[in-house]
Amino acid sequence: MRDRRVTPPYPFSAVVGLDDLRLALTLNAVSPAIGGVLARGEKGTAKSTVVRALHALLPAITVVPGCRFACDPAAPDPLCPDGPHVDVVAETRPARLVELPVGATEDRLVGALDLERALTEGVRAYQPGLLAAAHRGVLYVDEVNLLADHLVDTLLDAAGMGSAYVERDGVSVRHAARFLLVGTMNPEEGELRPQLLDRFGLTVEVTASRKPAERAEVVRRRLAYEADPEGFAARWAAADTELAARIVDARDRLSAVELSDAALRRITAVCAAFDVDGLRADLVTARTAVALAAWHGRDHVTDEDIRRAAELALPHRRRRNPFDAPGLDQDKLDEALREAAENDPDDDPDDPGDGGPDGGGSDDEGPDDGGGSDGGPGDGGPDGGAPDGGEGADGSSPPPSDTDGTAPEAPPAPAPQPRTAPTGEAPDGVPGLPGAPAEQPAVRAASPYRTRLLTVPGIGRSQSDATGRRSAAESRRGRVVRATRTDGPVTDVHLTATLLAAAPHQKARGRIAGLLVDRADLRQAVRRGRESNTILFCVDASGSMAARQRMTAVKGAVLSLLLDAYQRRDTVGLVTFRRDGATLALPPTGSIEVAARRLDELPTGGRTPLAAGLAKSAEVIRLERRRNPHRRPLLVVVTDGRATHGRDARGEARRAAAHLAAEGIAAVVVDCEHGPIRLGLAQELAVHLGATALRLDEVSADGLAMIARAA
Repeated sequence: MRDRRVTPPYPFSAVVGLDDLRLALTLNAVSPAIGGVLARGEKGTAKSTVVRALHALLPAITVVPGCRFACDPAAPDPLCPDGPHVDVVAETRPARLVELPVGATEDRLVGALDLERALTEGVRAYQPGLLAAAHRGVLYVDEVNLLADHLVDTLLDAAGMGSAYVERDGVSVRHAARFLLVGTMNPEEGELRPQLLDRFGLTVEVTASRKPAERAEVVRRRLAYEADPEGFAARWAAADTELAARIVDARDRLSAVELSDAALRRITAVCAAFDVDGLRADLVTARTAVALAAWHGRDHVTDEDIRRAAELALPHRRRRNPFDAPGLDQDKLDEALREAAENDPDDDPDDPGDGGPDGGGSDDEGPDDGGGSDGGPGDGGPDGGAPDGGEGADGSSPPPSDTDGTAPEAPPAPAPQPRTAPTGEAPDGVPGLPGAPAEQPAVRAASPYRTRLLTVPGIGRSQSDATGRRSAAESRRGRVVRATRTDGPVTDVHLTATLLAAAPHQKARGRIAGLLVDRADLRQAVRRGRESNTILFCVDASGSMAARQRMTAVKGAVLSLLLDAYQRRDTVGLVTFRRDGATLALPPTGSIEVAARRLDELPTGGRTPLAAGLAKSAEVIRLERRRNPHRRPLLVVVTDGRATHGRDARGEARRAAAHLAAEGIAAVVVDCEHGPIRLGLAQELAVHLGATALRLDEVSADGLAMIARAA
């Protein structure tokens, strides 16, 4: 007989490390009003394991039997679609863990009206979605950054309001949807939009330990669990039971925790110091601090609670642009708390109840991991505070001083020496001269600006709800442009076309009053919106581009186009060519932050293997088309058009460009040639590519010339 036993989840108390993640999840279990947790981290760091382990600690719930919306018998939802619930006998069941797949549709998330049944049978039938299933439980979204933005917005709206709405064809359904929202993501696969990041209550950066002993313990426990899941879970059952009881106790204590006016002023002072937008950060920090106090068994909020809450609630809200990495300056946090305490007129310095930013207000920060440290910041900073003595805030030694107390005058900096080219090397990379320019240090990009819209010609066909904003495409979202018959299920009924198709057959069907619709009459709506693309940058980093001022402008233009790609939901890749070949510096990805970092570190110098850069771009696009045939590519070549590597460098470049044109790849050439005399080589390259050519100063949307879109 087949063993039908369910494998127990990995015990929460057996997790090694990941203290911030475990604490953030526990606090949301204590107070779901915090707004959920977003775990950002590299692959293979047990994010999903910890979420499923927490679910096992949640207390059971009482529900109305047969209610698809998990109504509480003690306080049933008066607007429940399955209601009203009167004189029911309660039943108890575990809280649910509902997982939202990346490919989920909006109908699957919020539920849907069965329009086919409504039209053919006249029945208003509603099928609940995953938001209803997650009510009073956990909704887990793995790879939330790959989910369509409108779906993320929908579930965050439901999590914030505690209810979900379905509006379709004049029929409205509303039901309760209160759940613990947990999202996980790998930043290398793309970032969430800042407005969506802000909707998550807490965020945690998850990384694997670099300590060999701790990594060994993780592997040891995992192997033991895989060898005997039931036995391993039994060994940790007592610790998990204790944690579950502590969560229930903290929930009961939550309403009795006092958030004093002084503590609230310190919370708002910290949020103001980090210049976060809106007031959601203040609310989340306050709720988290209260939950921390309840978790530690206190009846009031301390400064240490505020500090720890800020570390979890603010990092993802201080990003000012997509290229900023999340994080929190610990010294600035200490300073903000210190200034708030000093400026508080009601603060009592002799009151021992509050632990200041340099004092301890709690003995631990999260569930016990079996002997490991809590991993949270200590008294002064990430490493437990700066040591006493003469060191500065950054840990460096103070400068020596003269007898009068002033620092000695620094020696004058050496004058820069003019760079000389090695023997046989051309100083400017002009074709025809022997040698190649020497290696040049990387330069930083100029500030980004608003760019012109570059699009792929024609009408695409998006196969997901993540339609993007760049190029025209038929998709699941957008305006209705026509109707069509389909042999498959009708997921988006075009009502007018359906009624027109059914009207001529009413007499033959014996219909006297009303309208009788047959399955063959149903018409699918075809919508046209916009889709995202794969934007591949092919950047010339050779010596002819190596003038520092010009390369700064070139990188600024590419950075601006990267920002535009981010805003239009594109994936981006980066190919660079210099010296004797081309390199895929960044495979196509949604992480614009990584692309910007690779661009910033890009060195320059050497000959110009233009043909190699174009050939590498063709190879990358070919592989990307195999992975995702419905995502159309756009190649952006940033070069001055010179080709100096190889016996027939310009001929090879022409042939490589003709190959790309024959493949039907849309392209744009950004001409970086400068000076009073222009050779027009980039313009010539654009002709062979069948591409639009833009001068570097025409990339900006505020440029004087009106440039045609990619053709």
